[in-house]
Amino acid sequence: MKLITRDTDYAMRALCYLAKQKKRVVPVSELIKKLGVPRPFLRKLLQVLSKEGVVESHRGLGGGFVLGASSRKIYLVDIMGIFQGTFRLNECFLKKIRCPHTKSCVLKKKIERIEAYVVRELRPISIASLLS
Repeated sequence: MKLITRDTDYAMRALCYLAKQKKRVVPVSELIKKLGVPRPFLRKLLQVLSKEGVVESHRGLGGGFVLGASSRKIYLVDIMGIFQGTFRLNECFLKKIRCPHTKSCVLKKKIERIEAYVVRELRPISIASLLS
């Protein structure tokens, strides 16, 4: 189990790089060179981030990407949510079958407390806080 997936990791690297550029439109070729991420993979991540409003896309000559919001308002947990969904340490082994012990499962309750703790610790981490 990974806390942060490769998609989230690369997206955060790209966002940190964009934040350092102070609203300068950054071409994809520059991001690829600086981050060492394969072009198709990075383009896919940037398209998702653009769709979510995290970055803005500029087409044509001089085109590229820029942050869509202040680096103080872009949080790690939100990027994790975009690429990973709701943070879960564990899923019941019964998966989609309704477990008869859901309300009384001691392990589930403990894991939910740990999940809540991890999210509380991650919530204040913004792009800006990673750069300072």
